[in-house]
Amino acid sequence: MSSSIHADTANTVRISSRRYEMSPFHDCYANPETVLGVVAERFYGVFNGEDAVATYWNLRRKVVLYDVPEKPWQIEGPDAAAFMDRIFARDIASVKEGRGLYAIACTHDGGTFMDGILFKMAEGVFWYVQPDGHFLPWTMALSEGYDVRISDPKGRVLQIQGPNSLQVMRDLSGGVIDESLKYFQSGYYDIAGQRLYVSRTGWTGELGYEIYSVGVETSIDKPTDHHKLFHDVMEAGKPYGILYGSMASMELRRIEAGILDNLTDFDHTMTPFAAGLGPFIHVDKEAYVGRAALQSADRRVRLVGLVCKTATPAYRGKVMDGQRQVGHVTAAAWSPTLDTGIGYVRFDAPGDWVGRTLSVETGKGLMEPCEITSLPFYDKEKKIPRGLDKTIP
Repeated sequence: MSSSIHADTANTVRISSRRYEMSPFHDCYANPETVLGVVAERFYGVFNGEDAVATYWNLRRKVVLYDVPEKPWQIEGPDAAAFMDRIFARDIASVKEGRGLYAIACTHDGGTFMDGILFKMAEGVFWYVQPDGHFLPWTMALSEGYDVRISDPKGRVLQIQGPNSLQVMRDLSGGVIDESLKYFQSGYYDIAGQRLYVSRTGWTGELGYEIYSVGVETSIDKPTDHHKLFHDVMEAGKPYGILYGSMASMELRRIEAGILDNLTDFDHTMTPFAAGLGPFIHVDKEAYVGRAALQSADRRVRLVGLVCKTATPAYRGKVMDGQRQVGHVTAAAWSPTLDTGIGYVRFDAPGDWVGRTLSVETGKGLMEPCEITSLPFYDKEKKIPRGLDKTIP
């Protein structure tokens, strides 16, 4: 288990659930060892008493079901597409129905406000699935002059991830979901008798799918029977070795895959270029928030990877160049696949860091040598989630 995850399971406080939203799937898996965290004002499973490394290998070799806290928002109306183009620093007008798109919203000074997946559900109807942060007040403040409605469908997200996920989704859909559903494609499917939105996406760097439920009746959906959905997925997954997993195993894999977390690895004080997200910015697109600042921004990357062969880097641990601190760790784990300590380092200033040998603070408070590298740590062409590399470790 990564040191940061282990610390999260031990350093806990009691908190009322009144303000935060409990998952409708919670009762399907919770046990006395369950530890919850809060993202986007929603509880999610940080740890569920499982062997995190064993679940990680099940993810890599078979299939794991995750209940994740990412929060969908529905944006609809005659001006929905134009409004999305205003909000996001990526071309939205060309997005076709049945397609997901990784989209970043920036502040007026070019800071990275939020990242997430945008889906065109139907003509004039979009869903934006956000991680942590406050998307609603931001969009409400910018919506003046646009004929749009922004609402909360009370949607939840189940991720079915791993090399056997295709077989599980095929069986759940009666054979309709097959290899023709490509990476980041999406659509409505009959999932064991319920009409649900499915995308071929995930947060693990593995082949995987996400199922989106709704908690209220919307303009395009009926409420989901969440308990039925959870048990249907687990039942369909039995022949393929499915396990339920918490963030304890997902965190290990997402770090290996170079997947970043909003407010953990980057925030509004970093531009997308500094965070290594420049390829997802259509900088010369017209009239989006942050355009002027991004056009003149420094394009150098400040968030990269580090490898420490002797120990797991400490969360928020110092990264030193000799006697000078030059950055800090934003996420870290012991990689089961690479059998070494890995992490992300956020440098205080841009520079020619990749390829350098520096030192990093470990979970035991010691300083150990580390190599600075580009992200991700392996599968740099994303052949695994794209279904092009089916080699199982």
